[in-house]
Amino acid sequence: MADQPSLLVRAVWFLLVGWWLTGLWLSVAWLLNVTIIGIPLGIKMINWVPYVLSLKKRERYVEAGAGKSQYSIPVRAVWFLLVGWWASGVWTGVAYTLTLSIVGIPLAVWMYGKLPFVVSLYNY
Repeated sequence: MADQPSLLVRAVWFLLVGWWLTGLWLSVAWLLNVTIIGIPLGIKMINWVPYVLSLKKRERYVEAGAGKSQYSIPVRAVWFLLVGWWASGVWTGVAYTLTLSIVGIPLAVWMYGKLPFVVSLYNY
């Protein structure tokens, strides 16, 4: 994308703001997802993680109810209640730890992209 901030600006943002703001951002997103009612906002916040982390703009965003064919709502609800709520917390923690390791950032960004599926089997 031509309108991306320069790599230097993104690196400075990451070092001064992105690393700690991303941790807070992910915590709030996870708590919103756990409330069930907050899932739409939590998913939107997850979409913005690459930008919060490093000012990287995404070409597409995951929106609730859009995209590929989905698992049925009852299946997704059972997944969320039995697995998604806690697995997403573990997944987020591992991804954030990789972010802080610097060399793990590419894997962390991939993991952030998969977070909607981990939470609720959401395909996009």
